[in-house]
Amino acid sequence: MILGGAEDEFKAFIEKSGIPSAWTILGIGAIPGNHPLNVGMLGMHGNYAPNILTNECDLLIAIGMRFDDRVTGRLDKYAKQAKVIHLDIDPAEIDKNVKATVPVWGDCKETLPMLTALIEKKEHAEWLGEFQKRYKEELDTVINPELYPTSVDITMGEVMRNLNELTKGEAVIVSDVGQNQMVTCRYAKMDKTRTNVTSGGLGTMGFALPAAIGAKYGAPEKTVIAIAGDGGFQMTLQELGTIMQNKIDVKIIILNNRFLGMIRQWQELFSDSRYSFSDLENPDFVALAASYRIKGKWVSDRDELPGALSEMMSSSGAFLLEVMVTKENNVFPMVPQGCSLSEIRLK
Repeated sequence: MILGGAEDEFKAFIEKSGIPSAWTILGIGAIPGNHPLNVGMLGMHGNYAPNILTNECDLLIAIGMRFDDRVTGRLDKYAKQAKVIHLDIDPAEIDKNVKATVPVWGDCKETLPMLTALIEKKEHAEWLGEFQKRYKEELDTVINPELYPTSVDITMGEVMRNLNELTKGEAVIVSDVGQNQMVTCRYAKMDKTRTNVTSGGLGTMGFALPAAIGAKYGAPEKTVIAIAGDGGFQMTLQELGTIMQNKIDVKIIILNNRFLGMIRQWQELFSDSRYSFSDLENPDFVALAASYRIKGKWVSDRDELPGALSEMMSSSGAFLLEVMVTKENNVFPMVPQGCSLSEIRLK
């Protein structure tokens, strides 16, 4: 939908139909986060309500999504009760993973208005109430503890919350792969279209730094922020040389938990905490940045975090901020591999 430039057409469709709208990580920004029909993110680490209620809906409308396994969970238990309308410009995607009741082949900028013209204006207050009820469960169990922690250590979500206060949803956020990616997609404020850059299902660790360079050249008027973990950052850190030589104004946040975080999470949950090759001994990232004549700061104290983020945002030129976050924190909700969406875990 974003690639088709159909954001306005999509908004018109959902507002006339009254249908709750969820998005995959590559669809962030297609609809503002505060829109009353925006019910959150689908997928393995998506929001509780849209994942649970996908398996209870009677009509599922998919626009430009490919029904990959991170969104569907077990295909044999995915939305079996629902009729499926699938809009896509690529005919190979239709019926590939999920059989469409009504396939709509074409550019969604053209096909969506055709559907909008055919439907009656509706409201679904009771159905939306089901989303709100489950959102409250997630808010109490997962979201508030992540954004407003009582622990001594800084959480990744807390970093996103403080960053949101400075960006106001206007910055281009480029996320790497792993826990940092899921937390960014869950909590970073990206209300405008084309402000989210991530590799999606490709799982390319090291993506954030070179992609942020490209994003800055593509949108030089925008603030571009790369968010990476300590593991992924080391896969392409040589691009600091590109930033230095070409004087590229990108901001870099390393969420350092001293682990390959997502691998460690799986090892904890599914291998009885038998950590194998997931803990990391890291270099001094700020000193490394300084060797490339890039300004930097290291933060481990919660009280210093807002000031460090403000310094990064107001600094001219590139800036690297390394934030020491909770070492063994997990990203929830989570749909375990091989499970259905109905088996999503809040903890």
